Formats: sequence, structure tokens, C-alpha cells
Amino acid sequence: MALVKHTNNSLSNITALPSAVPTGKMTLLSTATASSSASLSFNSTYINSDYLIYKFEFINMHPATDNVDFHFNLSTDNGSNYNVTKTTTMFYAYHNEAGTDNAFGYDSSNDLAQSTGYQIIGNNNGNASDESLAGDLIIFNPSSSVFVKHFICSNTYTHQNNAQVQRKLAGYGNTTSAVNAINFKFSSGNIGSGQIKLYGLGI
Repeated sequence: MALVKHTNNSLSNITALPSAVPTGKMTLLSTATASSSASLSFNSTYINSDYLIYKFEFINMHPATDNVDFHFNLSTDNGSNYNVTKTTTMFYAYHNEAGTDNAFGYDSSNDLAQSTGYQIIGNNNGNASDESLAGDLIIFNPSSSVFVKHFICSNTYTHQNNAQVQRKLAGYGNTTSAVNAINFKFSSGNIGSGQIKLYGLGI
């Protein structure tokens, strides 16, 4: 059997990969920009079986109202209802600007146990002109008809008590139906400003 010897010259004339070859990069699918918006949503136009992983990036989510929670919910009917049953776990780190108060621990008041309600990403957000929330949420294989829908979230934001908070969230939507829409909003008042970018990863 003859051996085939490959050299660097084998690839020297390739200028672009065929579209069917995955590159491993994130693909930007949509950007939603808030301007005194009640909520921001993404539906099956973007969340479908095209990708195995979807990543949402929160950029300077600024509430119009002080001391409100930023949260999300999932839908299996393309946004007609946001009420997927969820079980989650959350912990946090907290430190105020004066350096006089800090905390770290599990947050049992903001996790969910088989609840259809909105899941908090960050609570008690401040609305001073320089305060906002930033972070990301990743949901895995939302179109699966076999498995529950796992998600993880990491964020940092300015608490209304002039403190910095970091939160880590993980959980699952307890459904084997395809999740095809997601809604983000504050618990009261509008999203004054901010952007959410949605990326697709994998094929």
C-alpha cells in the first residue's frame, strides 16, 4: 500500500473554507437594542435547530426604575407564553463602594424549584446614570425533543446600594419540548437602555 505524503503546499492555494466546514466561531444572529423598552425578546427566527448552543450577551442593561430585578423566562410556543418550568441554583459575591460591607454565598431567595416564574439574573439593580448590568446567558440544545434545557449565566452589576455584585446561575428548563423564544425584562419599569446580542455556536 502506497503512503500519501502531505506537505504544507497541499493547503497553499486555499483562500476560504467551504460553508459546510465549521470554524468553531460564534455567529452573531441578532442584536436587540433597548430604548425605554418594556422587554427584549428573541423567537424561533433565531432560536431553532440551526445551532446546538445559543449565547446571549448583556451589554450595559440599564433600568429606568431603581431597585429592580433583571430576569428572563423561556417559551415553547414562540413567545405566546413565557412559562417554562425551571429549577435553578445561584450564588453571589457582594462588596460595597465604602468597603464596609461584603458577602459571599448561596442565594436561596432567588433560585427556583419547579417554577414557571421568571428567573432572576441580577436583583436590586440601581438606575443611577452610571449603573448597569453586564454578562451572558448560555442555553444548550434548546431544540432537543429528548433532554431538558440546561443553561448557565454569569453577570456583574451595580447594586442600588452602591455596591458591586457578581452572580452565577445554573439550571434547566424542565421540558422536552423545543424552547424557541426567550424574554428579558426588569421586574418593574422599562429597560432604559442597553443591548443584548445573540450568538449561535456549533452546528
